[in-house]
Amino acid sequence: MMAQRLLIGLAGLMGAAGVALAAASAHGADASRLASASAMLLFHATAILAVAALLARGLLHGGIGLIGAFGFVIGAALFAGDLTLRQYAGHSLFPMAAPTGGTVMIAGWLAVSVAALAAKRSS
Repeated sequence: MMAQRLLIGLAGLMGAAGVALAAASAHGADASRLASASAMLLFHATAILAVAALLARGLLHGGIGLIGAFGFVIGAALFAGDLTLRQYAGHSLFPMAAPTGGTVMIAGWLAVSVAALAAKRSS
């Protein structure tokens, strides 16, 4: 499925960005904000891969699972993007960008929970 391939590609990009932010956090002076941005990207990149695998096995409802996974992508991008911009440019992506990203990630997790409950039962 094309959407699953897209998710896997986005998870790879998120993982690479997460590692880059972890390195910047470890080697940059006063770059502690980047550690939480890195963790969000790396954790949710792994979650996206898990959702893609569960979708392929039919263990999640397709549409709801995709909504959850894309919620991870959008939410982590908002969260990490905002923290990174604050670190390097001194201003926010937009007011409340990081909290909005966190809320979108929470909604993504809830969608994955609903997708598991709504999956077709196989006997």
